[in-house]
Amino acid sequence: MERFKIIAALLAVCLAVGCKAQTVSAPAETAAVNRHIEVMVRSQYNVPQDYNVTIGDRKPSQFPGYDSLPVTLGKGERKTVVEFLISTDGSTLARLEKFDLQKDPVFNIDVTGRPIRGNPAAKVTVINFDDLECPYCGRMHETLFPAALDRYKDKVRFIYKDDPLTELHPWAMHAAVAANCLAAQSGEVYWTYVDYLHAHGQEITGPDRDLTKSVAALDRVARQEATIGKLDSAKLDACLAKKDETAIHASESEASALHIEGTPALFVNGERIDGAIPEEQVWRVIDRALRAAGVDPPPTAQAPSTPSAAPSGSGSGN
Repeated sequence: MERFKIIAALLAVCLAVGCKAQTVSAPAETAAVNRHIEVMVRSQYNVPQDYNVTIGDRKPSQFPGYDSLPVTLGKGERKTVVEFLISTDGSTLARLEKFDLQKDPVFNIDVTGRPIRGNPAAKVTVINFDDLECPYCGRMHETLFPAALDRYKDKVRFIYKDDPLTELHPWAMHAAVAANCLAAQSGEVYWTYVDYLHAHGQEITGPDRDLTKSVAALDRVARQEATIGKLDSAKLDACLAKKDETAIHASESEASALHIEGTPALFVNGERIDGAIPEEQVWRVIDRALRAAGVDPPPTAQAPSTPSAAPSGSGSGN
């Protein structure tokens, strides 16, 4: 899934087009400047080659000596308009982006009704956009559980959101549906199911990669976990048969709004972690969030020191 991220910064770049009058109006000059803008935008923001860059019409801006210049980045029906500033003589391009701190989506991720692992009242929340077939997600899951949960105990709560990358992982959507069916009855059973899938993904896929067999295995494991957890098997069967993907698609839309390019994608009280990274780096982010919330993080375990070698010729008594 391709998603494009714009770096939020002020960019001032001199465009080598020579001295010009205050307004660039000749078609040839305008085309030359627009080409320079396109090349500069592609270079500075790593725009994929298959994206189109379209330069819009200039409009007056609130900054003296600069016009507003919309630049459209797009591929197919997916388009993003980025507002730049360009000097009236066409020699300088600038990018100034404003952020609404009250509406930043990283602080407004919907976790209503999602199963919680850890302390529900904890001041730090780790939200993971997860794909149950993704091997990197499995690696991150192993980092969080049990290591991070053991380290932070009641100081942190963990919540998973669905973002199955079905183009790469054919049974991930059905796994999310089954997990949510279990979550509707028991958060604890939801977590045991997620634990199992992340630990046994290759077994679910199978040597012949038969999707029908994988789906049957997912349902079988879900029913086994439901039996162990003493859930209502009739309700579970009805939920599995319904195959309702509504909530999962809503979570996918949220992931898209957050410009998530792959899984896993974690948000620790809003701070983002992309991909599976070493546990020490995850802990560094969680510790930072705890301090910001006025909570002391647990001490970092020190590696045992290597004992000094005994002096030559001395007895050890052993």
